[in-house]
Amino acid sequence: MTTSSTAPLEHFAAQLQGVAALPHLGVIQAQGEDAANFLHNQLSNDVLLLPVGQSRLAAFCSAKGRMQASFVVIKTAPDTVLLVMSLDLLAQTLKRLSMFVLRAKVKMTDATGQWQLRGLLGDSARTVMGDAPPWQTTTRDQSHAVSLYPAVLGDTQVPRALWLGPPDQAFPVGAELSTDVWAWAEVMSGVTLVTQALFEAFVPQMLNYESVGGVNFKKGCYPGQEVVARSQFRGTLKRRTALVHSPVALTAGQDIFTPTDPEQACATVVLCAARPDAQGFDALVSGTTESMQTGWLAGSVQGEALEMLPLPYELLADI
Repeated sequence: MTTSSTAPLEHFAAQLQGVAALPHLGVIQAQGEDAANFLHNQLSNDVLLLPVGQSRLAAFCSAKGRMQASFVVIKTAPDTVLLVMSLDLLAQTLKRLSMFVLRAKVKMTDATGQWQLRGLLGDSARTVMGDAPPWQTTTRDQSHAVSLYPAVLGDTQVPRALWLGPPDQAFPVGAELSTDVWAWAEVMSGVTLVTQALFEAFVPQMLNYESVGGVNFKKGCYPGQEVVARSQFRGTLKRRTALVHSPVALTAGQDIFTPTDPEQACATVVLCAARPDAQGFDALVSGTTESMQTGWLAGSVQGEALEMLPLPYELLADI
């Protein structure tokens, strides 16, 4: 696959300036003296040693290591942790997490209505976060802002941040952006959260989570930990997420094929969004590393060819 020959990506940086509503996200709250310890034993990242006022990316996996949800984890107090996640998975994730509480002193609740969520792009993100690295958090007047991986447009990096505040609090200033623009910036960052369409489709490394701070291989056990660790340390990573350009719209969960085997799916669409100039679509696609060398088709027989774009970050090699 070759690099896309459409308009230079840097051309779009000026359009990624402002604030977007995020109605597709929800919030689970874990509260109680065992909140951090409980989540530490359930998620792929360290929550127990996460400082108050800081954040991390983490996955919630099945016993087979397949991701059932993923979160931006924010510890707002010693006994309170917020999990920002895809809203379409919230109810079932809350139910499943609650099943494991048992005697732990923690209460899991849907706290979506207690927060308003906004996505900050460009100067709006920089004003709040400065040049903070990914997962760095600032807290002010009961609101929290998390620096996310930037949208990488050629040689230009556009800052991104997640902001949570009480419903009656004014959110950061900036031009109003659509959720479609936010989604495209998310695609161009190479980092996204699991949605219903991706439920149990991937182990964390298939979404490159180990390369963007979403997996801690030194922490204790959690559901699926053995599978995740074995994938990393035995050199068995054969599927990764890539960034592609498509002339047609793609849907999360859609199968992708190769010209050499148009009947056997080799990849799955993770997230797709239209370019701001409506000249095609960009997408994150998780597929076999072997098929990345032969090319991908958005269809089993007469599908459109997908063009590879540079991934916005370096992948952590398997060991």
